[in-house]
Amino acid sequence: MGGRAIRARFIPMKTLLVLIGPTGVGKTELSLRIAERHATCIVSADSRQLYADLKIGTAAPTADQLARVEHHFVGTLQLTDYYSAAQYEAEAMSTLERLFKQHDVVVLTGGSMMYVDAACKGIDDIPTVDSETRASIMQKYQEEGLEQLTAELKLLDPEYYRVVDLKNPKRVMHALEICYMTGRTYTSFRTQTKKERPFRIVKLGLTRPREELYERINRRVLQMMDEGLLEEARAMLPYRHLNSLNTVGYKELFHYFDGEWTLDFAIEKIQQNSRIYSRKQMTWFKRNEEIHWFHPDEEERILAYIEEEVSRSATL
Repeated sequence: MGGRAIRARFIPMKTLLVLIGPTGVGKTELSLRIAERHATCIVSADSRQLYADLKIGTAAPTADQLARVEHHFVGTLQLTDYYSAAQYEAEAMSTLERLFKQHDVVVLTGGSMMYVDAACKGIDDIPTVDSETRASIMQKYQEEGLEQLTAELKLLDPEYYRVVDLKNPKRVMHALEICYMTGRTYTSFRTQTKKERPFRIVKLGLTRPREELYERINRRVLQMMDEGLLEEARAMLPYRHLNSLNTVGYKELFHYFDGEWTLDFAIEKIQQNSRIYSRKQMTWFKRNEEIHWFHPDEEERILAYIEEEVSRSATL
C-alpha cells in the first residue's frame, strides 16, 4: 500500500425533518411546500389520520394534497383495526429505511405526541397484548365503566396511576392489559431509554399567539361542519364504542345524535375540546429543547433554516 492511509468512503447523514405543532396551527400546507422543495415525501405522525373513514374530522390531507406529495400512514386502517404506538414505531422505521434509499431528506409531520416520540426516540419494548386479555379488559370497560378500571389501576400500579391521563380509556386499559397479562406493573416496562436512529433528526415547531390559534381552531371546526363532518360522524355511529372514535369532533356529535345536546352546543364543545387539546400538545412539545420554534408566517426563515441544517447533515 506504499504506507498511504486508506480514507474511508464518506457517507453523508440522511435528514428527518420533523414538523410539529398544535392542532390548527398550519402544519399541513407548510409540510407540503417543504416536501416539494426537497422533492421528497411526507410521513404522517397523526394517530387518527391513519383511519380511512375519518377524513374530515381529522383534517386528513385532501385528494389534491395527496396528489401533490406522496404520503405515508394516511388512510391505511379500518376503524376496527387494532394499532399501537409500538406498531407505528416498527412500521415507521421500516418505511424510513426504504425512503432514505431514495431521498436524502424526508418530512415527518403530525400532532400525535406519542407517535412523534416513537419515530424520533422510540418507545419502550412493552409486550404485545394477546387478544384474550384485550377482549377481557374491553368487556370490563363496557360493563363496569372507566371509573372501575381506574380504581383497579390504582391498586395494581399506583405509580402509573399518578401520571396517566385517567380520562383516557385507551391508556388506562392498556396499562391494565399489561398488568393482567404479565403479572408485573406497567411502570416496570417504562424505561424511557432513547434509541439511536441511523439518520439525523431536525425538529421544527410551529406556534402562534394563543388568541390567534384559538380563532383558527374555531374557524376550522366550522369549516369541517361545512365540509360534511355531521354526515361523516353519523356514518360512524355503529362504531362509536371503538377507541378510534374516542376523538374530538365525533364524540361531541354523538351527544347530539343521542338528543342530549343541541347541534350548536355540540359544535361549541368541539371547538372548546380542540382548544384544550392544543394546550396539551404545547405542554408536551415545550418539554423538548431540541425543537426550534417559528411562527408559520416566517416561511422564508423556516426554509433557510432547513437548507442550513440539511447542508450540515451532508457534512457529518
